[in-house]
Amino acid sequence: MQTAVAVVGLLLLSAMMAGAQGEAVVAEGSEPVLVQDGFQFTEGPACDADGGVVFSDVRASRRYRWTPGGGVTLISEQTGGANGLYFDLAGNLVVCESGNGRMTSVAPDGELAVLADEYDGKRFNAPNDVWVAPGGGVYFTDPLYGRGDLAQDGEHVYYIPPDGGTVVRVVDDMTKPNGLIGTADGRTLYITDHAGAKTWRFTVGENGALTERALFVEFGGDGMTIDAEGNVYLATDAVLAFSPAGELIERIEVPVRPTNMCFAGPDLQTLFITARGSVFTVQMRLQGLAPYTK
Repeated sequence: MQTAVAVVGLLLLSAMMAGAQGEAVVAEGSEPVLVQDGFQFTEGPACDADGGVVFSDVRASRRYRWTPGGGVTLISEQTGGANGLYFDLAGNLVVCESGNGRMTSVAPDGELAVLADEYDGKRFNAPNDVWVAPGGGVYFTDPLYGRGDLAQDGEHVYYIPPDGGTVVRVVDDMTKPNGLIGTADGRTLYITDHAGAKTWRFTVGENGALTERALFVEFGGDGMTIDAEGNVYLATDAVLAFSPAGELIERIEVPVRPTNMCFAGPDLQTLFITARGSVFTVQMRLQGLAPYTK
């Protein structure tokens, strides 16, 4: 258990980092607030058009929705071990079904469609995280955690074209790609290599190709998100906020190790954080990116 001195020290360290690299991203005086605990392993938060958040309890194979100013509601069971989630331009929920080794889409009326369930004649390992580009293309990571053998020949990153055509493998040389997030204009994609302890920046080219790979930060992590100013957030032992230039702006301490996060709420200034068996919120100075649809 941390002592009071240790906690104060961490807070001072966060403040020093913010002061050294730029203005803090967290609203002054705000700290993470527990929304609910008792889950098995929360992940994949995605903000909907109303500012609410849909998130996964991966190991329980359940999906929940948090309502701003309200509580958490169970909305789906038997989700196929769903992990990462993201809403597309039409309001469909794109789902990484890690247990079933496939990518699916759930329409607002609940109808499920399979987006991709194989590459080179084999199922995927365990799709983990997803980002839908403004043009409708879907990027997802496919690592393997826990027991079992790889279904693919490694742990890679894939792209599903907007028209649902042939799946393309766009990154094949990472150790364990995990979180990923793109910029509002769709021109830049960040991917973190959890086991490789690095996060990379790519330029998004024609037909979803990733070019001009460059090291963004020497941190590997779990989930990622981005704010309206282009600052990138990475879940490690805390939530780390980096400027677009890769400078550490602020370290957001969370009582439980975070797994992922997204901006939410009616003003998009609430950072919703999944953290193992819990979910938290913290009020931010900056806004996140608006959902595609209203």
